[in-house]
Amino acid sequence: MDSRSHTHVTAALRLCLHALLTGLLALVVVRAVSEDAADTGAVVAVTLLTAALYAAGAVRSSAVQPKGSVQPKGSVQPKGSERPKDPVRPRTSVQPGTPAGAWWLGGLWVLWAALLVLSPDALWVAFPLYFLQLHFLPMRWALPAVVVTAAAAITSFVVHRQEIEPGAFIGPLIGAAVAVATVLGYDALFRESERRRELIVELVATRADLAEAERTAGTLAERERLAREIHDTLAQGLSSIQLLLRAAERSLPENAPATPHVRAAREAAQANLAEARSFVRALTPPDLEHGSLAAALERLCARTTAPELTVRFAVSGTPVELPTPYEVALLRTAQSALANTVRHAAARRAEITLSFMETSVALDVVDDGRGFDPSGAPVHERGTGGDGGFGLPAMRARAGSLGGALSVESAPGQGTAVALTLPLPDTEAERAA
Repeated sequence: MDSRSHTHVTAALRLCLHALLTGLLALVVVRAVSEDAADTGAVVAVTLLTAALYAAGAVRSSAVQPKGSVQPKGSVQPKGSERPKDPVRPRTSVQPGTPAGAWWLGGLWVLWAALLVLSPDALWVAFPLYFLQLHFLPMRWALPAVVVTAAAAITSFVVHRQEIEPGAFIGPLIGAAVAVATVLGYDALFRESERRRELIVELVATRADLAEAERTAGTLAERERLAREIHDTLAQGLSSIQLLLRAAERSLPENAPATPHVRAAREAAQANLAEARSFVRALTPPDLEHGSLAAALERLCARTTAPELTVRFAVSGTPVELPTPYEVALLRTAQSALANTVRHAAARRAEITLSFMETSVALDVVDDGRGFDPSGAPVHERGTGGDGGFGLPAMRARAGSLGGALSVESAPGQGTAVALTLPLPDTEAERAA
């Protein structure tokens, strides 16, 4: 049920309460007139005053009641949903929790008490009064008020009839119990419905977030794949063509007729190679778009948080410019290994070291966590890093595609060390590429 459904139910209950109170007051007047008692005039006058006060309060209450804002006590507002805006309520508005509402309810009770003194039939008006007290007063005050009202009704019956009967006690007490159970039951049902509605809203929002995350992950994966394919095929092919044309140009005599054509072909290949490089750079992962690999790894360490975990980053050797697939492989390996540390290792310290050597570049991720047996770990533990797919097999496959190697050293209680080593590409060929 939504808020509009609760509004309709509340409006129907309010109309039923109006009808019940009006009918019971009319019954008091009819009985007083039919019995032609001496105090009939007083009964009619007090009854009309009670009806007028009740009608005035009902009008004042409906005049400021916004559509969709009626909510039982203790109701919850779901996250992400907008609560209907309540109008500014003046202090004289007859609403639950306002001074005017309390005074209005007190005035009704006083007039009803006076009517009890004049007519025994007024005790039946106690039943709608129960509901008004439970609605307008906090529960810690409403329950004592209901008890006092029931006691007044019982006392009136005993005084007017001059006898004590079981029905004099059972009737008002059962009415009070029914009113309390009805209000508490409705409030409990409303709160349960609101909790379910809040859960549905959160589930819908979570589903949207998951869909967005999947789209983002798919986009990044496709960008990386395209960058790798362009570099490994188109860029490398153009680089080879350029090297061959450069060698052909050098082998030709200085004034050979073919020299200008070879030079033009080499320049065209060089221009297309530059265009291919721009595509590769455009498809670079976002972490590598604004800075070097070292800066991306340092940001990764800074934003990795876990209870009592300290992550440090260090660079060894002289940094050199690496091809995009190398940087992507090193960054993804670091992300996956560090995700395993956060999720499974319960480590206090972790360190990422990027080492540049003469013929290779290495990445080491070491932690002092609980460790594990790499050869004896189940496939699902060795195969996934808990981050959606970059497990040890994926890291090894990425390292193998670049001619490198991945090693894992770990033992129970002795931490884990993941090392990725990639051979640096040929300097002359890479410069030409």
